Amino acid sequence: MFDIRIYGNPVLRKTARAVDVFDEKLKQFVKDMIETMRVEDGVGLAAPQVGESVQIAVIDITAGEGTPYVLINPVIFESSEDNVTAEEGCLSLPGITVNVTRPAKVSVRAFDENGTEYEIRNADGLLARALQHEIDHLNGIMIVDHISALQKTMINKKLKKLTKIK
Repeated sequence: MFDIRIYGNPVLRKTARAVDVFDEKLKQFVKDMIETMRVEDGVGLAAPQVGESVQIAVIDITAGEGTPYVLINPVIFESSEDNVTAEEGCLSLPGITVNVTRPAKVSVRAFDENGTEYEIRNADGLLARALQHEIDHLNGIMIVDHISALQKTMINKKLKKLTKIK
């Protein structure tokens, strides 16, 4: 189980490096990420959120009922033109939710923990949102980067409090 890095921690703003070694150490890291995500009641978790600047994310929109997606070196290769706005939270921003507008559907190409490439095509709903959210993390982007200056001003006190926690 890992500690979650909180808003203000510099690792959350770095572009994560690609994974090029698929070994037992990687598989254990992925298992520990899934455990952390579940214990924290998250829908997704990206490696930078646990202090590792590598392109790994895990997603489980089934509340532990299904098999989580393991995304290594993920790339969104197709996005719909229509957008959807919905409320999002983030384990690295405890107590904060904001409305984020994102493409309604996305297709993603990634590797699993065994190094096998696969695709998720035309994901929509919560899965599409989670994919975009976690891939954003791998690029140093957080949900607060998607909101207006006015919205950011409204949550500024909460953000400042979080940067003291790190």
